[in-house]
Amino acid sequence: MVRVHIWEKDNSEFTAKLNGLVNQSVAISSGTETPEPADFDTLVCGVPDRELIEASPKLKRLIIPWSGLPKKTRELMQGFPDIAIHNIHHNRVAVAEMAIALMIGSAKQIIPAHNALCRDDWTIRYEDNHGILQLAGRRALIVGYGAIGKEIGLRLKSFGVRVTGLNTSGDGAEEIPLHPITDLKNLLPTTDLLFLSLPLTPDTTDLIDAPELSLLPHDAILINISRGAIINETALDDCLRKGKIRAGLDVWYNYPDSKTARSKTAPSQYRWADLPNVIMTPHIAGHSDQSELMRAEAIASLLNLASEGKRLPNRVDLKLGY
Repeated sequence: MVRVHIWEKDNSEFTAKLNGLVNQSVAISSGTETPEPADFDTLVCGVPDRELIEASPKLKRLIIPWSGLPKKTRELMQGFPDIAIHNIHHNRVAVAEMAIALMIGSAKQIIPAHNALCRDDWTIRYEDNHGILQLAGRRALIVGYGAIGKEIGLRLKSFGVRVTGLNTSGDGAEEIPLHPITDLKNLLPTTDLLFLSLPLTPDTTDLIDAPELSLLPHDAILINISRGAIINETALDDCLRKGKIRAGLDVWYNYPDSKTARSKTAPSQYRWADLPNVIMTPHIAGHSDQSELMRAEAIASLLNLASEGKRLPNRVDLKLGY
């Protein structure tokens, strides 16, 4: 029997959905109170505290119910090396779709054209260079060719885009050319479409800084659906204001710290709202009408494997941070 506790506010609909997907040998409790007795061997929680981790002496696995490894969780779990950590990639398709949407919106000048026509302004149609880019034949570089990166690459190919990927080792893909992350600077000068889909770690913080941005061709499109701090904020502001590149950004440097702050929190210390070469969305790439179902299916898959004594995928390496 696998005993699971899902640490989240009461969500009876989600728990019922999950119960309908797991084997009979999986017992599930949920809520933000530690169950009595605290005998769960599996905890589903993104950012647990020490008390919760220590509550059950039988705890042997932690499932983070999204992709990535929060900094607080990484720091805490270094003190519990015997507890395996896994995450899920249930929203990889949704995130990839948003990455493609941001790319298209930027390449086709959809936001500036929409805003202008809302003012009855047709000027963009009659300009010599409409600023509209054709995507077919462009060269894309996906930095972080994992679960999400592969979904992005699959969709880019349907546009006739030439796709190259980067990961830690440069191994693991037959469908596209794959390079190690150390080749980043060598590849940037021939990159028209730069996608960031890698985890935030000490090694990837400011991975894209002023030197890297300067290597990109004019009018290159930068899409970030990973974490804001992978791009140096000041360097990005300078590059955008000079009009050298375009950007589609779903992840940020500042987030609301309370419910009341949700309608009045600037996502960056710099004001990009009026720049025509930026499209901004509030970290919603992973959201869709299918998100909760996909999350339940992904967690159920891990729990069923555990109940069958099989190896669980998506194990997180605390040293690497993903």
